[in-house]
Amino acid sequence: EFGGFKRDRKAMAEWVASFRPQQVVMESTGIYWKSPYAALEKQGIYALVVNARHVKQVPGRKTDLADAQWLAILARSGLLRGSFVPPQELRVLRLISRQMQKMTGILSEKNRMHKVLTDGGIRLSVVVSDIHGKSARAMTKGLLRGETPEQVLQYASKRLKATDEELLDALAGELTEEHVFVISEILSHIEDLERRIAIFFRELVSKLEPYKPMLQAMQTIPGIDKMGAAILLVEIGNDMTAFGTAEKLASWAGVCPGNHESAGKRVSGKKRKGNPYVRRTLCEIANSASRTRCAFQENTPDYERAFAVS
Repeated sequence: EFGGFKRDRKAMAEWVASFRPQQVVMESTGIYWKSPYAALEKQGIYALVVNARHVKQVPGRKTDLADAQWLAILARSGLLRGSFVPPQELRVLRLISRQMQKMTGILSEKNRMHKVLTDGGIRLSVVVSDIHGKSARAMTKGLLRGETPEQVLQYASKRLKATDEELLDALAGELTEEHVFVISEILSHIEDLERRIAIFFRELVSKLEPYKPMLQAMQTIPGIDKMGAAILLVEIGNDMTAFGTAEKLASWAGVCPGNHESAGKRVSGKKRKGNPYVRRTLCEIANSASRTRCAFQENTPDYERAFAVS
């Protein structure tokens, strides 16, 4: 047995390496597998990381020793399927990528601002397609400064389909001091998050400089922008042979139905959980591609169904 500190992990890796094993197997227990895996990796040992749910022991017989023996039996019998582990230089970038995506999720604050604006009688969502676009945000800030709807109208984009009269009606609300305070604070929070997301994104792109040709090639695919390409690269790696086929990659990501066949009958199979970061990004890409003038538009309904996530 070994402890969990750095010196213990190093001793464990050296001990394992002394046996010159043909294969090392370990369970993917949360984030705790990463440090031992990295220690083994430094010794030139690339462990087979398996999903703990797929290698459950017989109920009532679970101990660490029994689990290790069970893994050894399954490995010798060739019954284990390893989880995908990207190369170390991309694996560490997941920290940046995933934190960036978490902050993007926090931008649900935008929905809160929309509700407060509506509560104050401001109906921007009726006349603009994106109430957080450049034009709509400028108009919102104008209202917060106490400007009249007529004065705020100057910030409206010329590309808006709504008429000046419709815009004036949408801007003619009754914002109280409380509305102004809450909206101002929410807007400040949103802009701070956007600034931090931009910092994370610049750092991620700079770290991916060696993969620049691959990122550029990915962006030629309809729907994939620079951020989407960067996220996919750090999540699925740069070696597609690890998945074998596009179908297997889609299954791993959890964007296709599962297989469920019994007594010769196929029934509806639940989608596997898959990688939530890849699944979310693929759904955003599919949504973007459906609005892009390209060959995908001809099959938009099928394309959207393929990436539908409940």
